[in-house]
Amino acid sequence: MQNKLVGNGTLVSDNSPKPYVSTDGETSVQTVPRVETPKMYKVLLLNDDYTPMDFVVLVLRRFFGKAEEEANKIMLDVHKKGSGIAGVFTLEVAEMKVMQVNQYSQMNEHPLKSTLEEE
Repeated sequence: MQNKLVGNGTLVSDNSPKPYVSTDGETSVQTVPRVETPKMYKVLLLNDDYTPMDFVVLVLRRFFGKAEEEANKIMLDVHKKGSGIAGVFTLEVAEMKVMQVNQYSQMNEHPLKSTLEEE
């Protein structure tokens, strides 16, 4: 990596690909791989007519680390709007959260369901 001075006297690094000459005389350019930002997914809690509101708050605090006030706000979204966003995660984490919520709800005999959708 080389550094160079630009017009205002600032030293900056030159990250452009450098030519490379192999021992057999062929020239190639070294490329820098691009790292793409992973897609993010919303984990949604879905309203039903039977799950107690305090259980929804418990789920939000236990599995999503929400503070009491934020958990109550999301719970009210679930109740009034039909669903609420519990969090936004990479696909693998979102899938795990959905599975945890659905299993925990079933173990506690509540019909609360969770799903995910791409953000």
